[in-house]
Amino acid sequence: MTNTVPVLPSYVRDGWWTPADASAPGGTAANAPGASRGVVVHDASTGEPVTRVSAEGLDLVAVLDHARDVGQKSLGDLTIHERAVLLKQMALELTAHKDELYEVSARTGATARDSAFDVDGGIGVLFTYSSKGRRELPNANVVLDGPPEVLSKDGSFLGRHVYTRLAGVAVQVNAFNFPVWGPLEKFAPAFLAGVPTVIKPATPTAYLTEVWVRILVDAGLLPDGSLQLVSGGARDLLGHLRLGDSVAFTGSADTARRLRGSVAEGVRFTAEADSINASVLGPDGVPGSAEFDAYVRQLVTEMTTKAGQKCTAIRRAIVPEALVDDVVAAVGARLQEKVTVGDPRAAGVTMGPLASREQREELHRQVEKLTGAGGRIVAGPTDLATPVEVVRADGSLGPAPDGAFTAPLLLRFDDAEAAALHDVEAFGPVASVVGYRDVDHAAELVERGGGSLVTSVATSDPVVAGALFGRLCAANGRVLFLDRDDARTSTGHGSPVPHLVHGGPGRAGGGEELGGVRAVHHYMQRTAIQGSPRMLTELTGVWHTGAPVRGSGAPVAGADAVDGGGTAVVHPFRKALDRLRVGDQVVAGPHEVTLADVEHFAEFTGDTFYAHMDEAAAAANPFFPGRVAHGYLLVSFAAGLFVDPDPGPVLANYGLENLRFLTPVSPGDRITVTLTAKQIIPRETDDYGEVHWDAVLRNQDDETVATYDVLTLVAKEWPRE
Repeated sequence: MTNTVPVLPSYVRDGWWTPADASAPGGTAANAPGASRGVVVHDASTGEPVTRVSAEGLDLVAVLDHARDVGQKSLGDLTIHERAVLLKQMALELTAHKDELYEVSARTGATARDSAFDVDGGIGVLFTYSSKGRRELPNANVVLDGPPEVLSKDGSFLGRHVYTRLAGVAVQVNAFNFPVWGPLEKFAPAFLAGVPTVIKPATPTAYLTEVWVRILVDAGLLPDGSLQLVSGGARDLLGHLRLGDSVAFTGSADTARRLRGSVAEGVRFTAEADSINASVLGPDGVPGSAEFDAYVRQLVTEMTTKAGQKCTAIRRAIVPEALVDDVVAAVGARLQEKVTVGDPRAAGVTMGPLASREQREELHRQVEKLTGAGGRIVAGPTDLATPVEVVRADGSLGPAPDGAFTAPLLLRFDDAEAAALHDVEAFGPVASVVGYRDVDHAAELVERGGGSLVTSVATSDPVVAGALFGRLCAANGRVLFLDRDDARTSTGHGSPVPHLVHGGPGRAGGGEELGGVRAVHHYMQRTAIQGSPRMLTELTGVWHTGAPVRGSGAPVAGADAVDGGGTAVVHPFRKALDRLRVGDQVVAGPHEVTLADVEHFAEFTGDTFYAHMDEAAAAANPFFPGRVAHGYLLVSFAAGLFVDPDPGPVLANYGLENLRFLTPVSPGDRITVTLTAKQIIPRETDDYGEVHWDAVLRNQDDETVATYDVLTLVAKEWPRE
């Protein structure tokens, strides 16, 4: 019967592949007699076979080489913004196929709510990285990190940190619990960085990962070599990695330690491992308070979402000793009232089975360790061997021995120092309640977990929150403070979001995933480059002070600039994006600042700070020689000098960055402004782009008065078609 179960294909080298029996002439289809048997995966609710998973015979070296050669080239031919646009298109394509993904997801044991967490969460990651890539990163392949460092007195030698994409392949090894979100939260930042990905999904749910990969393949959205899927055992895949490659692993801490030691020096390895996450109820969270109710709701949600098969789920409920009975009673009542275990395809089911019967057996072994160490089951069945009565797919009630069902279990530990409480993870709908004496004791108990992905604290008392804050941050990748103000809007204890880091220290793996642009940097190399302003400008695409410029001079406001030879050149503000170049420059001024200007600005704006209005008080200030002009008045005067007033390709000024006032300007001083096109960022989906201008104000003594960046939106063509 095994060979009649269809084999799950891999997607490698831009085509679908299934294993063949090497002994058969010409190769034998994997589902033919004599072919590799593979691992049969079953429906989590019914036990029916779904697929066979095998990668026997797959040339893994060729897979990696294809990524490094073809994938690197196809992604390198695109800019960050072009890749970001593709991520949005992928998100839209998967959104259009959500019904199909939900239907297959149900076979893994996921309810509709669970599928939303996994499927919608994965799609949301694609949308988020598409947006962040276009809003926070340049339309290029070099990302600057910090300002330039001047390394010589005359400014002819500079240094700067840059990020460039890694030259290898990003290999991801995923857990079974999130077959959509898990791979996508690794794929999105790697793809945005320009690094091809090889996905190794966990066998029990690999068939759902295959579905979304197939959707993207059929839509033609994957550049050649940018994504490959290995369905089955990866054998010595990690042993073939080299400098420039990376591994992102999700799974057990023990497996992470073993795999970390198997990769070559120079291969980046990040792990997001199991952790004994905690949730602390503050002393003010008494029954009837908003914090108590939020704490109980969150605990039950974390126990039952994905049947507790979440690396971020709450395993330890740490509550004041005086409130342990209240919490146990409230959680038990809510489990009884809100949780219906059964086939996710049946109406009214709120918690499905575990992903496999093997996982259920492993869960029971861990629960036995907890009860053997002093934990008492205070909610849920005490006899784990008896099949749980569930709602079957047809709506009937009864045991389902072929499914991977288990009931939620709440344990109580009287000994808060029991080692198993802080070390044993029952990966399912299981949590343990323990009491603490005081806030310091609560922090100590959290720390006993050895490093976690997340801890939440339910309190409205800022003193309690402050006492826990420092210690919890040191032991966690994320800390959620839950109170009456955010109880309804919080994304929750167990919900990683792509904007914030997902990972944690110690037992949790020590790695980081997600975290917005931070995650993109994981797939890039930060390098310090040194050279002349001209060379750094050419290499980075961003103008550096001292690099060549075009169109210098000192015109009056609105007039064309002149170059060094007196030849008229077009004012940079008259150039559309297709004509504008980095280094285009206009020098405007001088403009004399008068006392009347200062007093008028003060009266008009209401800014009558003494340094502008009181000569004696200003002179007594160590920073000023006497009355001085407002800084914002100088910025306004500068705009009046360099702005071209007529309608043109410059559509809007949308802000200033890095504004610094360096030298005070007294009445009678004359200011000149130099404006240089510093960075040009076309927007892929708009008919305009961003231009960052380097602005420098100087006085008549050539002293720098102010420096800042002017941000404008500029049409790609002018006049517009």
